[in-house]
Amino acid sequence: MGLNPEADQRSRDAAREGSEFVELLEVLWEHGREAAPTGPVSPSQLRVLYTLDREEGINLRMLAEALGSASPSVSRLCDRLQATGLVERAPSPVSRRELELRLTSHGKAYLVDLRARREEVLMSTIDAMPAKARRSFLEGLRAFRNAASGQDSGGARPLRSTG
Repeated sequence: MGLNPEADQRSRDAAREGSEFVELLEVLWEHGREAAPTGPVSPSQLRVLYTLDREEGINLRMLAEALGSASPSVSRLCDRLQATGLVERAPSPVSRRELELRLTSHGKAYLVDLRARREEVLMSTIDAMPAKARRSFLEGLRAFRNAASGQDSGGARPLRSTG
């Protein structure tokens, strides 16, 4: 820790509040996911969808690296997502030995719907906050995102986004 015990305590308090916030957010997120018309996909499958949304056309090896998982398990995830019509595999124009992974139109629509449902859940909660608290919340979220992504040169190590 640093040289300032009061600042260290504030950081610990913020981390504790942040943990509680994330747990609550996970519960709210699940409400949106469970209500999706395709039915719930597993959290691992959802990470695949988010990654393919950001990195359309990547191959299986690159997807496994992005997820920090072994290729065989990622391949099985993609098999299941392909069977549900959310993901497709196509030959790579660069190498005949590789396949590119892409979201289908159904997969893209699923993510659009999921994000809209989750945003609705969040909006109802945020709307219940006083205006001043909403402004502070937005400012805090932006600062947190910048610090986590390394845009805030406060010495924080950037985190890699996985979806």
